[in-house]
Amino acid sequence: MSISVTVAEASDLARENAVFRKVVRRVVPFLILCYIFSYLDRVNVGFAKLQMSADLGFSEAAYGLGAGLFFIGYFLFEVPSNLILQRVGARTWIARIMITWGIVSASFMFVTNETTFYVLRFLLGAAEAGFYPGVILYCTYWFPSHRRARVIAMFMSAIPVAGIFGNPLSGWIMDRFHGTNGWQGWQWMFLLEAIPAVIIGVVTLFYLDNGVRSAKWLSDEEKDIVERAIAEDAAHQSVHGRVLDAFREPKVWLMCLIYFCFVMGQYALTFWMPTFVQSTGIEGNLAIGVLSAVPFLAALVAMNLFGRSADKRRERRWHLVIPALMGAVGFSLAASWSGSTALSLAALSFAAAGVLTCAPLFWSLPTAFLGGTAAAAGLAVINSVGNLAGFVSPYMIGSLKDTTGSTTLPMYVLALSLVVGAAAVLTTKKHVVNR
Repeated sequence: MSISVTVAEASDLARENAVFRKVVRRVVPFLILCYIFSYLDRVNVGFAKLQMSADLGFSEAAYGLGAGLFFIGYFLFEVPSNLILQRVGARTWIARIMITWGIVSASFMFVTNETTFYVLRFLLGAAEAGFYPGVILYCTYWFPSHRRARVIAMFMSAIPVAGIFGNPLSGWIMDRFHGTNGWQGWQWMFLLEAIPAVIIGVVTLFYLDNGVRSAKWLSDEEKDIVERAIAEDAAHQSVHGRVLDAFREPKVWLMCLIYFCFVMGQYALTFWMPTFVQSTGIEGNLAIGVLSAVPFLAALVAMNLFGRSADKRRERRWHLVIPALMGAVGFSLAASWSGSTALSLAALSFAAAGVLTCAPLFWSLPTAFLGGTAAAAGLAVINSVGNLAGFVSPYMIGSLKDTTGSTTLPMYVLALSLVVGAAAVLTTKKHVVNR
């Protein structure tokens, strides 16, 4: 009897694995494509800075402030956006987000002064608000928690992919099209890199499904398997119900602190990587773009290895603490080795491998205890508060760079932030998050 039960259980597990592989193939690559262009349009201002700051007379602090204002708009509209997504459906709302952010991103080609730069960065954040936590929420519709870290790591591979291909692309566009039609290279970059977001936004209306039941590419049996796994997982979640439940939950605010610390490092890399590389003596936008892609290659490998390991072992905390400390060490070494391109690039690669691995692994923590309407609100609260670091980080770096003339002190501050985040992770309870 025990043998037959074991064989039956093995057969059920094999069937379940096959179904979820099918879901991954259908859902995840398209979400990755969406996020690649989302992230590229969010951070390509880091490359535009190489020409735009000189053309328009921006100081380092002015650039940092403008880069960070994106996250103020993001913060203010994040929770409402995620609640609307839950109400109207992922397909319609994600399409709306992508189309509007593409239009706003293209509008940066018309920036002539600091005021228009600030306004457009704020509007870009407002337009994109809800996309990232919306996708995280969307993943909870399709995957139980023990399958989610790997899936989110795959989705967030879009960040290093955007860096690997986007940095050289941005550098090439700025060099190749500079002066064409009387426009600067950075103006062409904003226009050309915004077009795919609008196109994919339209495609989203026809491709994406709002949930399991509306998926015509799954049989009824396959839908039952997915929904049963999701229901079993939801039974372990401790926070459900109303929107206010998320705001009253202490664990949500702990997650905000942890994510804030990690985002400090993430956006330091994505907004300032071209400047970091340029400061080592590299000239030429294409050369800077190619070298800036190297740390993102290291991150792409690391985040997927850690994601697979976390799901296989069903362990979350140390799989998050170790990359955070890697990032801290990487930033510290980069500060010490700023005079050497090779050593600085090696240190930044180690930092990127750690910092960018933190984000996908982090989201397995709050999704382990948040459910229902509280999940829509809670995930948005965590993402919006945490992403305020996207305002603090670039502005802090710009201000300290103006004051000290180097990026050494900012890098030590970033390292300290990651250490604080790692310590906060260890205050979470194993039985809550390790599922």
